[in-house]
Amino acid sequence: MAVAPAQPLRALERANEVRLARAQLKRAVTAGIRPAADVVLECPWEAESMSVSELLMSQSRWGRARCKRLLLSIGMAEEKRLGKLTERQRTCLAAVLRARPDQSRARQSAGAAFSTGRTGRRTAA
Repeated sequence: MAVAPAQPLRALERANEVRLARAQLKRAVTAGIRPAADVVLECPWEAESMSVSELLMSQSRWGRARCKRLLLSIGMAEEKRLGKLTERQRTCLAAVLRARPDQSRARQSAGAAFSTGRTGRRTAA
């Protein structure tokens, strides 16, 4: 069976459409316009085939180690696709993501009582 010449072009157009929409979504998450927890709960069409770690790492100040640590704490694989999450997994991940900023703010305010000297070690202010 021969493949119609238009089929590969449609596939490329679709892939480009998804890529552009996903990039826009990631920019919104990075800028803080759209919280990652909301993306997890809503799971828009452009995020269905995106891995959980890809979404988490699009957040500001989130790298592979932080992402891995969070996912390990809730027992979720990094390569898990957002579209394949169960409702329970979605709500669990969203709850953890919403709770995280409070913890980091508490660490920052606790860190204000310390200063780093030339050695890079924290000393009481």
